[in-house]
Amino acid sequence: MSALALSVLDLIPVRTGQTTAQAVASSMALAQHADRLGLARYWFAEHHNMPSVASTTPPVLIAAAAARTQRIRVGSGGVMLPNHAPLIVAEQFAALEAIAPGRVDLGIGRAPGSDPVITQLLRQSGTAGDVERFPSHVQDIALMLQPDGATVQFTSGGEYTVKATPVASGSPTIWLLGSSDYSAQLAAAHGLPYVFANHFAGVGLERALDLYRSQFRPSESLAAPRTFLTANVVAAPTADEAEARALPQLRAMARLRGNKPMRVLETVEEALAAAPDAMEQTLIDAMRQRWFIGSGADVRSALASFAAQHGVDEIMLSPVAGAYASEPLDATPGRTQTLDLLVA
Repeated sequence: MSALALSVLDLIPVRTGQTTAQAVASSMALAQHADRLGLARYWFAEHHNMPSVASTTPPVLIAAAAARTQRIRVGSGGVMLPNHAPLIVAEQFAALEAIAPGRVDLGIGRAPGSDPVITQLLRQSGTAGDVERFPSHVQDIALMLQPDGATVQFTSGGEYTVKATPVASGSPTIWLLGSSDYSAQLAAAHGLPYVFANHFAGVGLERALDLYRSQFRPSESLAAPRTFLTANVVAAPTADEAEARALPQLRAMARLRGNKPMRVLETVEEALAAAPDAMEQTLIDAMRQRWFIGSGADVRSALASFAAQHGVDEIMLSPVAGAYASEPLDATPGRTQTLDLLVA
């Protein structure tokens, strides 16, 4: 296997005392740092109405990151397609491809990215496609992004050409994202690159990769299966610091999975001072087993073994290191430190 490439998945965490502007500024600085370090790609997730997550609009964030970087690929991890009309997604990413030619990734997911109320608000205009039409909408986007566009067939026999942009000279790379057998099989059937959401799910990884690889059908754009893994990662000079910096995000995820009210991300001090109840501790312990937390050398070694075990040559890091109260509100020293120690 070739040298392990590293990438970043950013949810733009918002912590105690931080404004959205400060959280976004810190992520833009992290994207620039990842670019300087030589990382492969930088993706933004789509989540809605979450106090601790500012990555609500991947296309806007991608454009901002593209303008601040030189060579790193930028993209979505992912656009939650049931929330959006396929034509709008195609137009947005065609524009991004024009802004940053040859370095845009369109990662597409099938989940809503929020709660049922927000899902209804996103879809109330009637323009967003339903989940059952997800496969055809993925195909529609791919066609509309091509220079020749897509052809709409009328029942009367006429035709109408739809292009995401007037004169495309290239198109983004489309990735299918998911955490189920369904997404793995769909990516395989359409010859698309695929990413299993290991940072969020974890369970079912081996089966999903096996289904994807064994059922893959070559397409015009991809001759062989292409995939990488995501992982929650915290690296620090010492294992103790890494464990402390991981705690705010572990506690936030435990609240989410325990159906408790969400709030902004705690500082390290707040997380250390708050004793979890029995359910939270059980959830934290279970998640901790799948996260990569420790010194730079230990995490590098663990990620290399993880990649080799699953036959991939790239890991997309979700750098979930929390911040101490004394650290700047418009920077992310813990997340920057994670990248530095893993590239060293």
